[in-house]
Amino acid sequence: MLLLLRILGVWFLLLAMVAAVIDATKSLAAGGAWVFTPLGQQWASLNPDSLAAAKTAVETHVGTFMWNPMITEILNAPTWVVFGILGVVLFWLGRKRTPAEVFIN
Repeated sequence: MLLLLRILGVWFLLLAMVAAVIDATKSLAAGGAWVFTPLGQQWASLNPDSLAAAKTAVETHVGTFMWNPMITEILNAPTWVVFGILGVVLFWLGRKRTPAEVFIN
C-alpha cells in the first residue's frame, strides 16, 4: 500500500512538472508575462464532457455547496500547483516510517 502511494505521488509530481513546463513555455512565448493555466481550463480543453459529468455527479450526490465554493477554487488554481500538492501529500503518506526507539530503565 505504501509503495502504491509513493508511485502515485511520483506520477502526480511528474504531471506537475509537465504542467509547469507548459506554463513556462507559454510565458516565454507571451513575452515574459507570467501565464498559468487553471486546472478547470486544462480539464475542459482535454475532455469537457467529463467535467460536466463530474459537476452533475458532485451536485447530485454531495450537494451544490461542495461544487461552488470548494471545487471551483481548486479548478481555478494553476494545474502544476494542484498536481504538485497532491503528489507531495501522496508521497509523504507513502513514506517508510522509522521505528521509534524507546529506552526504559
